[in-house]
Amino acid sequence: MAAEMQREKSLQSIRYNRGSLQLLDQRKLPLETIYLEIKNSEDGWLAIQEMVVRGAPAIAIAAALSLAVEVSGLQGRPTAVNLSDAATKLKDIVRNVESTTSDVQSVFKACLEAAEFMLEDDVASNEAIGNYGAEFLLKQQGDPKRISVLNSLQHWQLNLSDSLATAGYGTALGVIRSLHAKGVLESAYCTETRPFNQIPATLIADSAAAALMKAGRVHAVVVGADRVAANGDTANKIGTCSLALSAAHHGIPFYVAAPLTSIDLSLSSGQEIVIEERSAKDLLNSRGGLGEQIAASGISVWNPAFDVTPASIITGIITEKGVITKDGSDSFDIKSFVAKSKPDSTN
Repeated sequence: MAAEMQREKSLQSIRYNRGSLQLLDQRKLPLETIYLEIKNSEDGWLAIQEMVVRGAPAIAIAAALSLAVEVSGLQGRPTAVNLSDAATKLKDIVRNVESTTSDVQSVFKACLEAAEFMLEDDVASNEAIGNYGAEFLLKQQGDPKRISVLNSLQHWQLNLSDSLATAGYGTALGVIRSLHAKGVLESAYCTETRPFNQIPATLIADSAAAALMKAGRVHAVVVGADRVAANGDTANKIGTCSLALSAAHHGIPFYVAAPLTSIDLSLSSGQEIVIEERSAKDLLNSRGGLGEQIAASGISVWNPAFDVTPASIITGIITEKGVITKDGSDSFDIKSFVAKSKPDSTN
């Protein structure tokens, strides 16, 4: 591939060369760094189902590359809209090739190239999100010399978290990377994760976020997203809504960083987003459900994987095409933004 994912010597959630795919087993972090060999689509599906790979963009790319690896050898999670988008793109490509040629090898080659392009495009998209977000935050803050950002990274996505949920750069973390590259990042406060060692970061507990905001040590909050409804309501990892409510109370801007593929215009609001429930073992056992039991036997568990943050308390949505802002209402006109972002748009 043209880009070899060597922009930084960082931990990658996906390692790919044509015919070979390895996925970082995020269940074992931070104590172990283990990559699993994915040889076919069945391996890829199991990796997604068993939470080896996490985050909407990474899930979509892993699924596509699993198919690519299987195709090369031949010569999901329902909440992630990205996976459906990737599958649709691959099906369209196959149909287009089949309409022009009956050569099986041409179909194989088209699938391989499409999956590989998704990997490269994800990194480029996240870098654009980072740049747009950093510029917007600095402008909104009056071009400060230094800025501190709170990034909600879930405890089961340890180490690089947000960048592991993508192909390797990150959406919300991409904004922080860009701020650091500009030399204006004072600190990134990360909730329950192991911070990226190449940026100034401070680890805090989830329950300390509100106190940190009250102390005046946070200038902005930036989170990722699994799905964004047409009005801006956003589904993300559980606990995101709590941060948004606290940020609103303390007058701190709250931003969602997500690619346009995470936006689902078929959903009018977050009320239509189905929230899956995770395994009870995640709370009953150590090491993300893989270790010994740490809770009392017989206790009931409620463990939703996501929550939905209402658009009314979201300041802006940072995408690879720019920042979506409100126009005097509590919701976003995302449909118009998406239409204007299309290359062939005449609006």
